[in-house]
Amino acid sequence: MIQNILLVCGTGASSGFMAKNIRTAAKKRGLDLSVKARGDSEAEDYIEEIDLLLVGPHLKYMLHDLEEIAGPYKVPVRIIPESAYGSLDGDAVINFLTKEFGSFQ
Repeated sequence: MIQNILLVCGTGASSGFMAKNIRTAAKKRGLDLSVKARGDSEAEDYIEEIDLLLVGPHLKYMLHDLEEIAGPYKVPVRIIPESAYGSLDGDAVINFLTKEFGSFQ
């Protein structure tokens, strides 16, 4: 079950807006999600506390490294679709995650 999500981008700035919009979309749907935003260098600091690592599409080149960090903890890593991230569309991210993982509850 996915409840605790860490969203990473280069510095954590744009991901902060994205995380807020995901939380708002989740709340409207009655989903209990915690979404934190941090810079990519902080992923390892939070990996034991999360159920999912979301990555800004501009960091696609880091996917392998992030999967190596998350692998021992069995935390899935997903790249946010560029269209959803570019428009800061929290609903689109929730739809993407529902397709990837099914129900959250």
